[in-house]
Amino acid sequence: MKEEEIEKLTADYQSLVEQLQTLSAQKEHFSMQKEEQNEALKELELAKGKIYMALGGVLIEASKDEAIKKLKEKQDSVEMRLSLISRQHEELSKKEKEMREKINEAIHEKV
Repeated sequence: MKEEEIEKLTADYQSLVEQLQTLSAQKEHFSMQKEEQNEALKELELAKGKIYMALGGVLIEASKDEAIKKLKEKQDSVEMRLSLISRQHEELSKKEKEMREKINEAIHEKV
């Protein structure tokens, strides 16, 4: 493999690693959101009395059933995003491993 090809492969690899880092951060963010929502749902189900929900920076009174419904909708959305990001991360991880092996082979051929 030519020097230019190795350099391009290395640059592509670095870009892929950056994408993986971004996906990892997003995955962590949505995992934390999911956990927070699970805890909020547990508390909400135990709640007695008035329930308030944040709506555009304003707190409004809501029924317990309505608050649970809205929170479950948010959970579904977060779980869908988390699933998508996890699949992308898995695919990029496989690609990263393949590229790393290709770079190592090219370097060993050169030596």
